[in-house]
Amino acid sequence: MTILRPPLADSLRALKLSGMLETLDARLAQAQGGDLGYLEFLQILCDDEITRREQVAMGRRLRRARFDTETTLEAFDFSASPKLPAAQIRDLAALRWLQAGESIILYGAVGVGKTHVAQAMGHLAIRAGAEVRFHKTSRILADLAGGHADHTFDKRLAGHVKPDLLILDDFAMREFTPPQADDLYELISQRVAEGRSIAITANRAPQDWYPLFPNPVIAESLLDRLINTSHQVFMNGPSYRPNKRPKATVTTTK
Repeated sequence: MTILRPPLADSLRALKLSGMLETLDARLAQAQGGDLGYLEFLQILCDDEITRREQVAMGRRLRRARFDTETTLEAFDFSASPKLPAAQIRDLAALRWLQAGESIILYGAVGVGKTHVAQAMGHLAIRAGAEVRFHKTSRILADLAGGHADHTFDKRLAGHVKPDLLILDDFAMREFTPPQADDLYELISQRVAEGRSIAITANRAPQDWYPLFPNPVIAESLLDRLINTSHQVFMNGPSYRPNKRPKATVTTTK
């Protein structure tokens, strides 16, 4: 620590650059050792501050996403289910679909890892700077229904339309009521119109969703918008969940 450190610390805090203080001693040691010139020293301190801010911002985006669990594609064990379309999923991980305002539909049997992959895609999107929200479909429908009750529907709908990526988990689990179908139509049609992506997980194939809507006209209009702008990923194979069970501990007695 140098004699200039206290006033320098005050100045950095006043400029909202206090993150530089975390690496200042290490960078000073490098500079004093002759490893850094003046401009390099300043540039690296700025880079340290930028990195810190990006990490803080990413942490905020992760919290706002409200994932069930924070999962990544790197942590997904594709070898546990060789039938999964690993190449297609890894291609989607490049997020070209998100940049194009397209959507993805992950469908297949219970437990094959659809929610893990959807949240992992969301995690990748957050790393790329996107705003993401994760919702069980039943919960988002309940939230929109509450907006009808307290006259905040437009505000709630706008909040669900705004994020770059909306993940609807457990879509098409059961038949929709007429108000639910109307609310889904408003949500999905607005997001598609604004070029905002949706990621859906479902146990049923998309062609089996139509009978779940009470009004076939709404079903055709909604699903035509959604399905024709989506990459469909059929996830087949055994349940992935046994691989995530806590390992039993073995105790021995003497």
